[in-house]
Parts: sequence; C-alpha cells; structure tokens
Amino acid sequence: MIRMTVLGILCWVHTAAAGTHSLHFFAVATSEGTGFPKYVDVEMMDDVQITYFDSTMKKPVLRTDWMNETKGREFLETLTPYILFSHKKIPQSLRNTVQHFNHTGVHTYQDAGGCELDDDGTRRSYLSHTYDGMDFISFDVETMTWIAAVPQAVFYKHKLEADTAWQQISLDYHRRVCFQLLEWYLHCEMETLQRKVHPAVTLMQRKARESAGTDVICHVTGFYPREVEVNWIRDGEALLEEGVWSGEVLPNEDRTYQLRKILTVSPEDQKKHSYSCQVDHASLDEKMDVKWVPEAALNMGFVAAGVLAALGLIIAVIIGALIWKKRASGARSPDYTPAQTKEQSDASSNSINNDR
Repeated sequence: MIRMTVLGILCWVHTAAAGTHSLHFFAVATSEGTGFPKYVDVEMMDDVQITYFDSTMKKPVLRTDWMNETKGREFLETLTPYILFSHKKIPQSLRNTVQHFNHTGVHTYQDAGGCELDDDGTRRSYLSHTYDGMDFISFDVETMTWIAAVPQAVFYKHKLEADTAWQQISLDYHRRVCFQLLEWYLHCEMETLQRKVHPAVTLMQRKARESAGTDVICHVTGFYPREVEVNWIRDGEALLEEGVWSGEVLPNEDRTYQLRKILTVSPEDQKKHSYSCQVDHASLDEKMDVKWVPEAALNMGFVAAGVLAALGLIIAVIIGALIWKKRASGARSPDYTPAQTKEQSDASSNSINNDR
C-alpha cells in the first residue's frame, strides 16, 4: 500500500483562505498508433498546472514556480506514488475495456478526480472514469462503492470491486492525502491566495446573430479571487435573466480570472430602457456599475457617409481613367485628324492664295 511521506517543510500561517480551492488530476490512456504518449497525467491546483507526467518519462515533474525547491521536492515526493500507480492501472483499464467490447482502432480511457475545500471547512472529493469520452464508471468515496454510469460498465464495476488494493488506494487518496496536500498548499501560499485584485470591465456591442437586436458583451477580467457576481441591470433596478448568456469563469495566465456576460437587446427596448453591467467582487468596496451607451444613429450616419464618399472617390477615379483611356486610344486612331496650330493654319492659307 502507498504511504504518504511527511512534508518536511511546515508553514506557520494557519488562516483559512477565502473561497473554494481544489486539487484535481486528469489522466488519459490512448491506444497505440496515435503518435501521442500512451499515457498522460496532469495535476492542477485550483486552475494552475503543478505537475506533468507521461509514459515516456520516468517520473513526474513540477510545472509551477509557486513552490521553492525544498517545498516542491516534498510535495512531489508525496504525489508521485499515486501518479505512477495510476499510470499502471489506467492503461490496464483501457485494455480490459477494449477487449471486453472487442473493439479495434483508436480508443481512450480517462481518469479524473480530486478534492475541493471551502473556506468554511466543507470537503468534497470525486473520482470518475470515461471511455471514448463517455461517462463509464465512478467511485463514491462516502460509500466506498463503484457505480456504473451505463449498463455496459457493469462488468468493470465487478472487476474493480474485486481489486481491493486499487479500491483502498483510491479511498486513501480521496479521503486523506488529497486534502492534506491541498491544506498544505493553502497554508504555504496564504499571502498569494489572500490577495484581492479588482476587475476591469469593458462593454462591447455587435449585431445579434439570430435577431434584429444588439448583443452587448460585458467582459470582466483580471480579478482575484475567483468568486464573482456579474449581472445585467435594466433602468438601474431590474436584474435581467431572460436574454442573458453567461460564460464560465476562466483563468488568465497571471493567475487572475475573466468572465463574459452577453445581453441581447431589441431595437424597441434599446429606445425605451437603459442598461448597465453590475459587478460584485471581494476586491470592491461597493458594486461596480458600468452603463451601456449605445452607438448613436448619428455616428452610424457618419460611417455610412464615409463609406459612400470612399465609393464616390473610387467611381470618379474609374470614370477618369476610362475617359483618359478613350482619348489616348482616339489619338492613335487612323481616322483622327489632329487640330492645326496657328502657324500651320497661316501656312495653309498662304499656299491656297498662291495657288490661286
């Protein structure tokens, strides 16, 4: 059985970090012939990748700079046995499933799990497997049972339940080790995790794709911690839900977050009401309201006038070129008689008089 090593470096700060924090892993085994490693494992602390491992390597490596060398070594030594154990078991799960279904070609078997910790001490953990991208089987940590997501997975449920070593290791990691590593991270990174970075809000608009209305995009970015509330408000008081599309909170490269909320406004409502994007975040003393100012019809007229002026200039240039070309071709025509100069005209008159 895998045993957890004792972390050699202790952190003196022991204060709860705001929000929800997580330690998750994502692993995938792939059939041969794809050109990719047969097995890949990635560990994520919140939304930051902390380790990487694949079947071409001997051991996992750190992919983060938030731990110094000593802390990183202790952290990785604790996590490595579980990563290597998964490397042994997940490709085996792929082979068993492919053989059971008598499948050929390229197939994948994915393993995802981890734990979450709220600032009030609430704990959650999960473990699930997917075959070819479809839910296959999961492990209930509380009841210590494997649950088949589809009837086709019942055979593997019995196989896993008979594997007491795997079940015990999964239980040990998801009940104990995962939370110990997460709490250690939270305590050691308290200064970083307790920082508050206020968001930047930008409003953009575009023509709605499926209606005659306007899509107004409220883009909120650069904030930390992750928890944020973004709403569209009409006439300064009515919170809107209909006609609003919300994206997911996504991580930025600098360990802050971003979110988009899009409101679709009809031409009639645009004339009758005012709209603002309201943001509530831990970094703000009060809610931030950013009012949407629609593009004025006058501005659109200027744009249209500019386009027409440009078209007029292009047409004028084309017409001028055609006239010049016509005149030039006329000068080269055999039927064209150039106009006489004054000297030519006088000489011609004298010649006629002399002939007479």
